[in-house]
Amino acid sequence: MTATSKTYFLDSNIWLYALLKNRQPTPEDFHKAQVSNDLIDAPGVVISIQVVNEVCVNLTKKARFNESQVQSLIQDFYNGCRVIASDQALLTLASETRDRYSLSFWDGLIVAAALTANVATLYSEDMQNNLRVFDQLTITNPFL
Repeated sequence: MTATSKTYFLDSNIWLYALLKNRQPTPEDFHKAQVSNDLIDAPGVVISIQVVNEVCVNLTKKARFNESQVQSLIQDFYNGCRVIASDQALLTLASETRDRYSLSFWDGLIVAAALTANVATLYSEDMQNNLRVFDQLTITNPFL
């Protein structure tokens, strides 16, 4: 199967740059927020349950989102994105990916979800820029 370039996977950090507002933002903060918002607003966004969970927990802690805000965000995720669920096949692929590319446990799950979604690009600040995974997926840091 050939990955499609019309869809792409967004890691949690992209969402957090768009949703968290710093009290004293730097020019770098503005840049990251703008890039993140541009990616989020474009069609074809794919995420995973893990991304939903990570964004929600960070917003409840750092931005003090209440449960009503969390529920609204979850609804927005499901209305605006394709959300990849975890299953045995994804967990096995994550293990294979971690083994081959020396990724952390959580990064392996993100990469496996992107591979499962059959996207060509995974945008993340936290992983090796331009890493090519199984000749199917490229990890790209959108802030470079």
